[in-house]
Amino acid sequence: MTHRFQGRAVRLNDYDLPEIGALIGVGEDEIRAVIEVETAGGGFDAKGRPRMLFEPHVFWRELPEAKRRGAERAGLAYPKWGEKPYPRDSYPRLVMAMMLDPVAALRSCSWGLGQIMGFNHKAAGYPTAQAMVAAFMDSEPAQLEAMVRFIQSEGLDDELRRHDWSAFARGYNGAGYARHGYHTRLAAAYAKWAKVPDLVAS
Repeated sequence: MTHRFQGRAVRLNDYDLPEIGALIGVGEDEIRAVIEVETAGGGFDAKGRPRMLFEPHVFWRELPEAKRRGAERAGLAYPKWGEKPYPRDSYPRLVMAMMLDPVAALRSCSWGLGQIMGFNHKAAGYPTAQAMVAAFMDSEPAQLEAMVRFIQSEGLDDELRRHDWSAFARGYNGAGYARHGYHTRLAAAYAKWAKVPDLVAS
């Protein structure tokens, strides 16, 4: 895998959203709401790399204990979330983390349209985090399919279909969802998209 993290970077087309959403019985509006809250609508950054956030507290957890203190001294890992502010671009920190432990590094980031954590690669349909990232480098449809597989694997498709945003946010974003307003942001995004005619008729 190239450390530039640049692949084909194929974007979604008008048919991808309804086709992939249909796998779990939802339409464009529900899918767009989740994407908007997770990545403001795009799976790639300005350099054509998958949108990614490196999580130092997850890297701490993923690393063997013998490597943790060295990673901490390098500013790459710490035990608890929120100890230090995140940089605008996580990729330089990821590249450094990969030098220390490439598997743990890829598992410690959230990736793509749905911001799927690397350690959730199996729930997203991939045997390894490396395989998931390689697919995400190539296309937004792959990112979206992984998001839908993850939703289904975690049993959140029912919550999404009935627009139970609190229950969905709890399962998708964790117990701290309310503190970050994920449920209210999802509800607002869905209400906005529900007023917009679908690009592809049902």
